[in-house]
Amino acid sequence: MNPTNLTPKERTAIPRVEMPELDAEFRVSSLTLEVNQGLSREQAVMEASRCLNCPNPQCVTGCPVSINIPGFIKQIEQQNFNEALSVLRRTSALPAVCGRVCPQEKQCESKCIYNRMSKQPVAIGYLERFAADNGSLPQTERPQSNGVKIAVAGSGPAGLSFAGAMAALGYEVTVFEALHAVGGVLIYGIPEFRLPNSVVEKEIVALKAMGVVFETDTIVGKTLSYDQLLEMGFRGIFVASGAGLPRFMNIPGENLVNIMSSNEYLTRINLMHAGTPGYATPVPQPETVAVIGGGNTAMDSCRTARRMGAKRVMVIYRRSEAEMPARVEEVKHARQEGVEFLTLHNPVEYLADERGRVRAMRLQRMELGEPDADGRRSPRPVQGDIVEIPVDLVIVSVGVSPNPIIPAAISGLEVTSRGTIATDSETLQSSIPMLYAGGDIVRGGATVILAMGDGRRAAAAMHNNLQSNLK
Repeated sequence: MNPTNLTPKERTAIPRVEMPELDAEFRVSSLTLEVNQGLSREQAVMEASRCLNCPNPQCVTGCPVSINIPGFIKQIEQQNFNEALSVLRRTSALPAVCGRVCPQEKQCESKCIYNRMSKQPVAIGYLERFAADNGSLPQTERPQSNGVKIAVAGSGPAGLSFAGAMAALGYEVTVFEALHAVGGVLIYGIPEFRLPNSVVEKEIVALKAMGVVFETDTIVGKTLSYDQLLEMGFRGIFVASGAGLPRFMNIPGENLVNIMSSNEYLTRINLMHAGTPGYATPVPQPETVAVIGGGNTAMDSCRTARRMGAKRVMVIYRRSEAEMPARVEEVKHARQEGVEFLTLHNPVEYLADERGRVRAMRLQRMELGEPDADGRRSPRPVQGDIVEIPVDLVIVSVGVSPNPIIPAAISGLEVTSRGTIATDSETLQSSIPMLYAGGDIVRGGATVILAMGDGRRAAAAMHNNLQSNLK
């Protein structure tokens, strides 16, 4: 059967592809084995043939960087994998990353016309990953420099996307990263079993080929001040310093030993190789672990704990599973790997042993009330219904706050009540004309693709501003 000759009826009759996965019992033995194995060529071509090539493709409207989704999928169907990657690269700096970690089910795939037919949408995310992994492009010549220097604070998805867009326009871009490794949350926050470091490194190599310079161990606002960046000749600055300040619940016992944030736990393991032979980074490795929260970071934490040897891992979430913000796929994978879900429970106190270490948690049973401002039903306690459960390690994953260093260090920079940098909603320009910002430092929390969209929009706006000033 030639997929390119299928009628619309034949296309809609093809079932959605299933992603090949490593066996759960096998994969929990390794921190680095990627769970999703990627589509074969045959699977990708067949899945691409499901696309109806709509005259008004709504999937594109659901993509924060406006990828030409029908365009790259059509190239896969015709087995032009290099051209499929070329189409992706025109708007996305990190297709291999986005194909793995972006919530397509809430974005592009949620707009697919198949949803109106009560059918599963085209697996856009799987196909994006396939094109990024299987396509190749000739190394393009480095764009001719226009002599204008641009600084970027942070090498996460917003910073990388901005850097790529500005480098393509001929700017001399330097990215300053506070940590010793480039990649931001893509490296320290997302485990390799979900996003291999090699995938991120490949994207960074491509940016270096475009002339982007990376300086690690440099904290803008501490190591380098805003005034020093200006003295160094930088004409524009993009702040993408993220939201690395963890939140806690401020409940009794939360300062006990072996209660830590998901940021600390994942950074110790992902970036500093805790638990890996040859590395001295300490991290608790107990038998019973509780992860508080229901987002993707909570799923990363509980699945990491299983791989670190914990026998019992529990996710504690105050709402029901239907309200859980984590991707459905991540919840499925966690459950396959033996993680327990205690939904409609909320910790109210932690209890210590004689050494000051957490030994148990007291959980308040919850029930759902009326929807809150986000449309999720608000949880409320069931009076008198409290249970005590033994636990050796608690990982708190209830959200993060913006990194406060840069907002506090730059005089005249307007900051919101949430600690985020105030920017124009369209251009992402701050109260300081040539300082732009995007990603978590503006949003307070964002997906990889939303942060990338910010980077692209800020680059376009800064470029227009600079060109106007140069005329």
